[in-house]
Amino acid sequence: MRLYAVVAAGGFRRYATYRVATAAGVFTNTVFGFVMAYTYTALWAERPRLGGYDTSQALTYVWLGQALLMTCAMMGGGFEDELMERIRTGDIAVDLYRPADLQLWWMAGDLGRAAFHLLGRGVVPMALGALAFDLALPASPWRWLAFLVSVALGVLVSFAVRFLVALSAFWLMDGAGAMQMAWLAGLFFSGMLLPLNLFPGALGEVARALPWSSLLQVPADVFLGRHAGWDLVWAYAFQAGWAVVLLLAGRLLQSVATRRVVVQGG
Repeated sequence: MRLYAVVAAGGFRRYATYRVATAAGVFTNTVFGFVMAYTYTALWAERPRLGGYDTSQALTYVWLGQALLMTCAMMGGGFEDELMERIRTGDIAVDLYRPADLQLWWMAGDLGRAAFHLLGRGVVPMALGALAFDLALPASPWRWLAFLVSVALGVLVSFAVRFLVALSAFWLMDGAGAMQMAWLAGLFFSGMLLPLNLFPGALGEVARALPWSSLLQVPADVFLGRHAGWDLVWAYAFQAGWAVVLLLAGRLLQSVATRRVVVQGG
């Protein structure tokens, strides 16, 4: 486990070196946060309590989305491009023969990336949003802790989805199409564009049952106090369940790909 802790720390340091890119990302998240916040203000003025949120909660949802956009890689931007390139060039064969688990190696690096983005690109936009708007910030430190646990589970789900999509490059000529489809699904079904509680009928039920809801909708509802007691346990179980299922699917696909590489290499 010490190896993977070092890889995670390396992932954090790797993204921390891009200071100009981080500053530009903070600026972009903040600008989009203000645009969406004023849009939500107008929408909630016409439709109070839309989706079960008051205006303050809706605005908090907006800034949480900006804080978690890169943390949970809802628009990509993690390890997946590098992994697909290594598969395309055949360098992945070297990785598979190393005395380290492929999935755990990339997951550790992605956890380091997520930790940096939460601190480097999440805190400042959220703080600026709290200064400019009346946000529904938790008074209890336990709810902040519960939120961070939910975010960590969301990051695991995000990694598992992107790992599966990246491994598709073993069978596709170019995995960019699959990655773009996953990116669009993540943007829409995470609740980044609109809270999933606003989706009507069966579409809302399906959207909330998909793994992408673990990236924003579930952590945001934990932050807003909509999950408490046994309902919080259920929210964690939902996220953890998807993480386990997708990670196991990734390990299965990794095993199939490994056997393919061994056979071709032999």
